[in-house]
Amino acid sequence: MNKLEQLKRRSLVVADTGDIEAIRRYHPQDATTNPSLLLKAAQLPQYQQHLKDALAWAEQRGGDVIAEASMKLAVAIGGEILQIVPGVVSTEVDARLSFDSSASVEYARKLIALYEQAGVGRERVLIKLASTWEGITAASVLEREGIHCNLTLLFAQCQAVACAEAGVTLISPFVGRILDWYKASTGRDDYTAQDDPGVLSVASIYEYYKSRGYPTIVMGASFRNTGEIEALAGCDKLTISPQLLQELQDDEGELASGLGSDIASQPRPAAPLSEAEFRYQLNADAMATEKLAEGIRNFVADQLKLEELLQNAR
Repeated sequence: MNKLEQLKRRSLVVADTGDIEAIRRYHPQDATTNPSLLLKAAQLPQYQQHLKDALAWAEQRGGDVIAEASMKLAVAIGGEILQIVPGVVSTEVDARLSFDSSASVEYARKLIALYEQAGVGRERVLIKLASTWEGITAASVLEREGIHCNLTLLFAQCQAVACAEAGVTLISPFVGRILDWYKASTGRDDYTAQDDPGVLSVASIYEYYKSRGYPTIVMGASFRNTGEIEALAGCDKLTISPQLLQELQDDEGELASGLGSDIASQPRPAAPLSEAEFRYQLNADAMATEKLAEGIRNFVADQLKLEELLQNAR
């Protein structure tokens, strides 16, 4: 049995791609998308009809054609993915709204409405939001409306705590981007899976949630190598790129032990994390502050490129 099959016995495997063929190849439970992945997908030949259809639909509606077409395209690709995976697909709110709770809520409602118009129930969609205070606040509103959320660009314990207290369905704590930061800041290039700061961060969040009985799902994300994945085997979900899925599938060795299951029960905090406390703790964590800001900037840049692609296709 290869390592991918062994991993599927311990964690739900999610494909971190918008490439339909890759999703068919690895049979994941769910799939995640983001502006970067949608940009790549929109340039593939098999998605050109979706691109044209999204533009035609948006032009009939009037208003901001490119913005509307971008949302329609994301939902069209998400809908096609859902014909293959048995679980859910994550679709992201425009990263330019990362510091606007109200606008994020409205954007998410529009995405869900588009899915429902396409015959896809909201129970099969996770709305992705950046783990800013405003994104977490938006998620708390959406969850109360039965719109489930995936909080992404999560690098710090305070972000994880606030998400759990807000009742979000799932978080995507990043592994590889944390490792990237530590390599750049320390000059060290010999981290192992056992002392990888990204792995340690996700393991700590996982233990915090499980020891306190929070139902929020932990989905490790942003992996740089299969060693990181193996070290987190047993995490609720793991979202993995096609390249690393292939490496796991090709490896017939024994999967590493991963996360332990013997976690002692701990009391929950007496009071929820306040906005002031959240902002202070995030600010005190240079890595999390820098990687969150960088992640938002990169998603915005790829969203703009996607909109340029749509504009040029008109």
